[in-house]
Amino acid sequence: MDSNIEQIKALRANRKLGQNFMVNEAVAESEAEYALGRNAIELGPGFGILTKKLCKKAARVLAVERDERLYELLEQNLKCKNATVVKGDFFKQPDKIFDGYDIMVSNIPYNLSSKTISWLAKTRIEALLCVQKEFAEHMLAKQGTKKYSRLSVMSHLMFDIYQIMRVPRNNFYPVPKVDSMIVYMRPKKVGISAKVTYIINLLMEHKKKSLRNALLDSRKALGLTQENALSISESLSLSSSRVFKLSPEQIAQSAEEVAASLSIKR
Repeated sequence: MDSNIEQIKALRANRKLGQNFMVNEAVAESEAEYALGRNAIELGPGFGILTKKLCKKAARVLAVERDERLYELLEQNLKCKNATVVKGDFFKQPDKIFDGYDIMVSNIPYNLSSKTISWLAKTRIEALLCVQKEFAEHMLAKQGTKKYSRLSVMSHLMFDIYQIMRVPRNNFYPVPKVDSMIVYMRPKKVGISAKVTYIINLLMEHKKKSLRNALLDSRKALGLTQENALSISESLSLSSSRVFKLSPEQIAQSAEEVAASLSIKR
């Protein structure tokens, strides 16, 4: 671990890119087990600590690194015949480069967490991610709890999610201010339209209110008059229930009922 830290210190992490590098090889070894015999994607390989472990476990590895300095180091030092390193923004890569890959295993920059979840939902790719602990807690949160949020609802609708392990902050360098958590995500065979997603987001903005009042408070964003919003809200099967007390499936059902009653141009 010490040699890894010295190498990172010499290069200096780019805080604008959210760089906090995993330096515990034992944690990386545990993460790589999920890619055994599979074709794995790694977002932001950094110094390649996890990448090297993936090379030993996975059939193929595709690592996408935005930082040119780190890309050059990986090109020089990563001696893995089954690995491909690509330089650039992960989210600007053509879809075709991910063809044939079936799991993402990554210690992702905290500032890319939401964007990564959206990408995984779109591509329906399985993932093992190390993310900020609080972010993971929101993903895993159950209905009726303080951390139950829009992220909780959408995550549970799109994935089966499991907490794997907590990773204390001292396993990274530079040491972040918060701990991390590793979660495993398996995509569900469901689809949620942009319209329904939009309505879910609006309802969760007023999650402490009844479904009826949450819809009334969202009427302007939905292009509804108060009269129309009231009419729709009274027709909802769970109109008197508080939004944050509803399961993700119940919230989605309510959003679908709203969507069926109006036309939103998105």
